[in-house]
Amino acid sequence: MKKKMILLSLAILTGAALGYSYYYFIGCRTGSCPLTSNPYISTVYGAIIGLLIAWSPVKR
Repeated sequence: MKKKMILLSLAILTGAALGYSYYYFIGCRTGSCPLTSNPYISTVYGAIIGLLIAWSPVKR
């Protein structure tokens, strides 16, 4: 149980870091793109994607 929680936490942190990196390096500076023009939204979106990938029902 503890190992699964650590894996989920790492996946969320990795997703959040990748989401922020996407905003920083590729993001839209004009504000016309709602997902990539705001660092908070892209970070949360990345964290959610990381959680969904780690929480997939695939056996490992």
